[in-house]
Amino acid sequence: MQRLIEGLHHFQSQVFGSQRELFERLAQGQAPETLFITCADSRIDPCLLTQSAPGDLFILRNAGNLVPPYGAVRGGEAATIEFAIAGLGVKDIIVCGHSHCGAMKGLLDPPPATAFPALSDWLSHAEATRRIMHEKYADRTGAEQLNVAIQENVLAQLENLRTHPVVASALAQDKLRLHGWVYKIETGEVFVYDPATRQFALAPTPPEAPAREERERVSVEV
Repeated sequence: MQRLIEGLHHFQSQVFGSQRELFERLAQGQAPETLFITCADSRIDPCLLTQSAPGDLFILRNAGNLVPPYGAVRGGEAATIEFAIAGLGVKDIIVCGHSHCGAMKGLLDPPPATAFPALSDWLSHAEATRRIMHEKYADRTGAEQLNVAIQENVLAQLENLRTHPVVASALAQDKLRLHGWVYKIETGEVFVYDPATRQFALAPTPPEAPAREERERVSVEV
């Protein structure tokens, strides 16, 4: 806690003053263009990862970057998604999974429900992922199994997003785009799902930067 208090004082004395105009503007309201849905894992920092400034991202975090189907629960996820689209008018939603995800490990090898009753109930929103892994990837084991589960879970949560009326309506009007990402903690790489190839591939280099000679597939290892 002492480190956090020291960081707070550093922010107030060193950082805030140099960006006072930005924070004064943000006090008047927010207008993010992207809803970023990711895991609660402490190793994930959406703003650091995307080099975004305060006000750029509307962020939703929970264990496993899960999106319960509409009506499954009356919780914060549905309210956040609804406000992001209908209230803030975000144009993009990113579901970002990550390597070494503890929630996906728990999905593949469930912890005792008596010790983790809330977590066991929460992971039921990834039942589609669990079933896909059981029926389609029964031959995968270890790290490879976890990597595939992380990718499949991102795709399953994108499908759950589509069940939300506010998402379906925005998609039908071409006002919204959905994106699936997987972040590899140990390399800093981000892999993006390409619906055309039905594969995750290394995020393309911006046009102004030198192009990579070869795009790596996340299906090899994340």
